[in-house]
Amino acid sequence: MIIFLKGPLYRNANAFLRSYEEMEKVFKIYVYEEGEMPIFHNGPCKSRVYRTRDPRRAHVFFLPFSVAVMVQHLYEAGSKDRDAIVEVVADFVHMVSLKHPFWNSSLGADHFMLSCHDWGPFSTRHVPNLFHNSIRVLCNANTSEGFNPVKDASLPEINLKTGEESDWLLGGTPPLQRPFLAFFAGGLHGHIRHLLLGHWKGKEDPQMKVYDKLPTNVSYKTMLRNSRFCLCPSGYEVASPRVVEAIYSQCIPVLISDGYVPPLNDVLNWGEFSLVIEVENIANIKTILMSVSEEKYLRMFERLGQVQKHFVMNTPPKRFDLFHMIVHSVWLRRLNIKIRNM
Repeated sequence: MIIFLKGPLYRNANAFLRSYEEMEKVFKIYVYEEGEMPIFHNGPCKSRVYRTRDPRRAHVFFLPFSVAVMVQHLYEAGSKDRDAIVEVVADFVHMVSLKHPFWNSSLGADHFMLSCHDWGPFSTRHVPNLFHNSIRVLCNANTSEGFNPVKDASLPEINLKTGEESDWLLGGTPPLQRPFLAFFAGGLHGHIRHLLLGHWKGKEDPQMKVYDKLPTNVSYKTMLRNSRFCLCPSGYEVASPRVVEAIYSQCIPVLISDGYVPPLNDVLNWGEFSLVIEVENIANIKTILMSVSEEKYLRMFERLGQVQKHFVMNTPPKRFDLFHMIVHSVWLRRLNIKIRNM
């Protein structure tokens, strides 16, 4: 197992392995039972490995609300009024704080919530202890919007149907047989994409494939698997499913964003399998990518193959897959807090 985790892909492979194995032995999560479906208790994960029904045994407490479902049921399309979502979150926290002693004993520091909706961070802003103290597991991991990597965890955004396994998506063309240098396809969402598409869309460059809409005869998945680098610009929010799609395809992710904290960043050394290009260097993307030596590219390609297992969703979950890695992110943050005596 130690050999399995050796190498520069990890910031500290031995420390990661020790903490992971300790988590497997002792970590317990209590899920509050208050709340009714569909807004509460509507998650797809069926694992019970870490769950305890006895809150006295729990290390952390999960707040089981879904921001995405709240948007479906409580938000009127086109409205600027999102107060109902905030009120539901605030009311739920208030309710569990009155019925149980655990929230008040830690001021929420040993509690966590999870959201991949763009409004996940917004939903917590008007519950001060939730925003400032609790562990927020968010796809929209934007430091400019209050994401704090010391206590919050970045969740990778993945396009999967509920219950679907992702390992079948893995693979692609051998590294030196990929005909395209860089690929991106996506709508004009946000100023970064406007800059990217404004400069590179429609260029008569056979190596740079940048589209807002793919031609009808072009497969998105095939383009991922035939490109050396996949451009991952932020849209309206910093997160993008293209990051994980690139990892699955062993297409080197090129992160172009302001304030984005990559997932599993406290364990993985992202510099070993991805590139970061500043927004002001969008016009120089091709020059920057061309400057990556073949030796470095092949090394990054190999690292992507090694890191894939940490971004795969399995049913049921498997060791070191995405489910366990996100639980480990919560575990690490729980280790860093000191809870007041009840």
